[in-house]
Amino acid sequence: MLRPVATEIALFLLPFVLYALFLWATQAKLLRLDAWPLPRVVWLTIVALVLVAASFVVLTEYSGAPPGSTYVPAHIENGQFVPGAMRQ
Repeated sequence: MLRPVATEIALFLLPFVLYALFLWATQAKLLRLDAWPLPRVVWLTIVALVLVAASFVVLTEYSGAPPGSTYVPAHIENGQFVPGAMRQ
């Protein structure tokens, strides 16, 4: 569960990091408030939220079990543990 959460956090922070790298590359004062005007921060936040939403769409479309499969829960067969799995 940690990897998907970390991925979403990284995608959200990506526009802010790229803007900070832009400020650093242009020799601007990175930590000054006037380098981070409110309209720009709003746009960075919108871009970040779009990235996160797009990653949710990609995750739901291209991951998970194939269509028509059935979940078989974990069980014991002949004294052996059989983990849960998706079966066609």
